[in-house]
Amino acid sequence: MPEFWLESGYRLLDRDEDGRLAVTDDYLRAYFLRPEIEPVEESCDAERSLHESLMVDPFRSVERYEIDAVADPDARENYQILLEFRDRLTNAGTLEACYLGLMRESFSRVPPLFINQMVQLILRNILNEEEDALAIRSAEMLYRDQRVSLHEGAVLSADAETVDMQAASGGFGSLGQLIVQAGTRLKSVELDVLNEENAGMYWDRSNQFDLALDIRNPGPALRAFCRVLEKWIDHFFGTAVRIFPRPDIQDEHWAWHIGLDAEATQILNQLYQGEEPGNATLARILALFQLDFEDPASMRADLAGKPVYLGMAMTTENVLRLKPQNLLVNLPLAERT
Repeated sequence: MPEFWLESGYRLLDRDEDGRLAVTDDYLRAYFLRPEIEPVEESCDAERSLHESLMVDPFRSVERYEIDAVADPDARENYQILLEFRDRLTNAGTLEACYLGLMRESFSRVPPLFINQMVQLILRNILNEEEDALAIRSAEMLYRDQRVSLHEGAVLSADAETVDMQAASGGFGSLGQLIVQAGTRLKSVELDVLNEENAGMYWDRSNQFDLALDIRNPGPALRAFCRVLEKWIDHFFGTAVRIFPRPDIQDEHWAWHIGLDAEATQILNQLYQGEEPGNATLARILALFQLDFEDPASMRADLAGKPVYLGMAMTTENVLRLKPQNLLVNLPLAERT
């Protein structure tokens, strides 16, 4: 199978008998080597000693006085946050269980960066046998913000961080940044668009996040994205669903919907309540979907057999910021005994 997302840390984790990701010593060590945690020249002896001991035994219990002994207040807070995250992972047993638990909370101190890294790792696990590069690229939308542009009928989704970096430097790195600072305007960002014909180039560039995707409806990339969402649900709940794009929602018995992001949630709520959001707002809807349970008995009894409508929409700044947890916490599943 082609390798992808090599820098995610997937190879540092183990898979348990259920196919979930189990935390390992090496996986935790990678966090203790982050620049926010690894000692610097100015670090005190207490900080160096704490870091050294955690590199030897990443799971070891850390007493409060050990953190209080760290002189730098920012380092103390970083250790507190990271150790809380480590303990959550350890107590949950798997990344999947930890992620689902966090998403069901109203508040946590886990940094958004850590959440996105968990989503990437879980997707890497889910898609381990996936051969379709369009599916892998579409999965990036679940943990990396996208900038959306409309061009000759295409709906192009490009990695927001990559676009912003190239727009700032004109694609010429530090030299381009100097040119921008000097007040010279650079040409607009141009990225290769991944499609069925050139999909093979994805595998060598999967860590670069520099390929755009045409997510127009109908289209192969959007259908591949639906398969990713199906696998996402099945991995967490063992529930088979079928998801497919649709041009609109014409349903007098509309009973349930889920926005895949905050913008779509707000727009779908307005439509469901019979409001008219306005053309400018409706134009921000990038795609609508229908989700059907393969087994209606897996649904809440009052909704069994009814379709679930999904939507995704960009912000007024043309940014797509998906929340894959919405599919998990808002899915109308039957109660399990």
